[in-house]
Amino acid sequence: MQLVVARIGRAHGIKGQVSVEVRTDEPELRLAPGAVLTTDPASAGPLTIADGRVHSGRLLLSFKGITDRNGAEALRGTMLIAEVDPEQTPEDPEEFYDHQLLGLDVVLADGTRIGEIASVLHLPAQDLLAVERPDGTETLVPFVHEIVPEIDLAQRRVVLTPPLGLLDPAQAEVDSAAESE
Repeated sequence: MQLVVARIGRAHGIKGQVSVEVRTDEPELRLAPGAVLTTDPASAGPLTIADGRVHSGRLLLSFKGITDRNGAEALRGTMLIAEVDPEQTPEDPEEFYDHQLLGLDVVLADGTRIGEIASVLHLPAQDLLAVERPDGTETLVPFVHEIVPEIDLAQRRVVLTPPLGLLDPAQAEVDSAAESE
C-alpha cells in the first residue's frame, strides 16, 4: 500500500536541499537517509533521500542526484510516497493510517448510524473526516478527540460526539434563535 509521507516545498540554499511539508507521524522512519520514495508525479522519481535536518522548525531533505537549486526547485509540489505493509499500524494506539479509517461506520454514542468515512482530508489547520451520509450528502467532521472519542478498528466503527449543529446546521440555527428570544 502506498502512503503519502510528504510534499516537497521550496528549494533551500544552492546545494539541492528542499523544505518538505511532513504528512506522516513517523518522519524519522519514512524520511530517513537511504529511503527510496516514489513520487506524484511519477516522472519526478523515484527519489532516494541522501540527508535530512531540521532548520528553523522545518524539515530539509536532500536527494541523491539533486545537487543544485534548479534541480531542487523543479521538485516543488511533488508528493513523496512510501510503500507500507497494509497490515502495519502506527506504534501509538491513538494514531491511524488513512486507509484504516476508510469505510468505517460512523455512529453516535447511542449507536445511531450517521454514515461512513469516505476520505480523510489533511488541511494545514485541521484534519477532517469526510463522512458520507445515507442520503448521499457529505459532512466534514474535525478529527479531534473531543468530537471523535473512539475508533474501533475491530468493530469497524467510529463514534462521534458532535457539537450542536455539526451534523444538522439547521438545528444550530433553531437553537440560537430560541436563545435570542
